[in-house]
Amino acid sequence: MKRGASKSQPTINDVAAHAGVSKKTVSRVINGSPLLADKTRQKIEQAIETLGFVPNPQARALALRRNFLVALLHDNPNAQTVLNFEKGVLSAIKTSDFALVVRPVERDSDELMQDIQSFLERQRPWGAMLLPPISERDDIARLCERLGVRYVRVGSAILDLPDRCVASNDQQVVEQATRQLISLGHRRIGFVRGPRGFRSAHEREAGFLAALDAAGLPLPNKYRAEGNYRYESGVDAGRKLLTQKQPPTAVFCSNDEMAAGLLNVAHGLKIDVPAQLSVVGFDDSPTAQHMWPPLSTIRWPIFDMGIVAARKLLPEFLGCQTGSLPTTIESMFVVRESMAPI
Repeated sequence: MKRGASKSQPTINDVAAHAGVSKKTVSRVINGSPLLADKTRQKIEQAIETLGFVPNPQARALALRRNFLVALLHDNPNAQTVLNFEKGVLSAIKTSDFALVVRPVERDSDELMQDIQSFLERQRPWGAMLLPPISERDDIARLCERLGVRYVRVGSAILDLPDRCVASNDQQVVEQATRQLISLGHRRIGFVRGPRGFRSAHEREAGFLAALDAAGLPLPNKYRAEGNYRYESGVDAGRKLLTQKQPPTAVFCSNDEMAAGLLNVAHGLKIDVPAQLSVVGFDDSPTAQHMWPPLSTIRWPIFDMGIVAARKLLPEFLGCQTGSLPTTIESMFVVRESMAPI
């Protein structure tokens, strides 16, 4: 009974015999190799359909010495950012044989490199996607390269060769948003920075300062606050900026979580938003639309960046050509009720 059931399942050898080609040639079609003539590919695909052959992912992984996994490595304090990126990746790979495995790491750990190497050697993923801030480290990219693991680095600026990175235009879009605040008559504009060591924090600050500089406006230390992309740091920033004798009339926060914390302080101080204070964030997370008033913010295209990162990692499996995929995906300034003329 078992023997007969086994024979009823076509094998890769059956496909090769039916198509009149070698087993290796069939394997190339199954694995999406571009090194085949269209006529040969069509003949093999027809044989696969006629025989009802279903490739065995485990056998393929063994032959290729890689598992059909894509890894996401991150140490990001914003859980929504990671989740939205995951959704983009899963959307891209949903019709493929690939699965996503997520690995949080600690960027400040003395064992970071050892941890990543052990994970990659144990899981043997086809490739890895690196989220900021660890994507900003060249040594992690070189480690992937040394282990033979494809990688794509995601960030707020171009970090690598075009087929190895996906970037957003943080500096330019923050400059645009700040110019709009200035155009509304604001001259005392506060700034809540992201965490030190994050390229995104640097890029957003650079855009903010460029707009102020072009308008001849200063940024006094009393209008500058440090943050870490978490809600609590936005609360601390709000207490510093909004309790002064002459507080700012507008504040740019480097992400929505910190903007939410600052808005909470404003409400507690009976500061009317936006009549007395305009607030702008960054990310366009669900929080931005659910707070009151709805937050003007910059929509970071992290979902789309996940899609493009997966396609760059697996072009031959997802029917893509890396040269046709963008390196930079532009963010968009979304104006809502949290900003108004002064």
